[in-house]
Amino acid sequence: MFDQSVIFLYTDDPEASRAFYEDGLGLKPALVQGECRIYRIAPESFLGICRVREGRAVSPEGITVTFVTDDVEGWHARLAARGVVFETQPAENARFNIVNCFLRDPDGHLLEIQRFLDPAWPRPSAAGG
Repeated sequence: MFDQSVIFLYTDDPEASRAFYEDGLGLKPALVQGECRIYRIAPESFLGICRVREGRAVSPEGITVTFVTDDVEGWHARLAARGVVFETQPAENARFNIVNCFLRDPDGHLLEIQRFLDPAWPRPSAAGG
């Protein structure tokens, strides 16, 4: 098993992305590398938002970044109060045995806030927070 993970998404407008992820979602940068900001989204998981460069593209099609939490409704309420616009309200999805809601970042990347209802889902370890 790996120790950590980072998902990188690309943007044409780093300032709009910074405002969305920091002011809107309330994430704090774990590391700033010039035009790339890396946010801790869980104890050992990170999301990097980088200015698009040669050989990369802003292409949100087919990508979903999922934030897993037991408090989907609370996150929805807190983010909506900050002005974050959601595509869907929190709802149970019986097909996948989850509760989730969706929103998009300024570049159109689909973000999901989700709770697994299946008790077989591996919960965060006590050591991980």
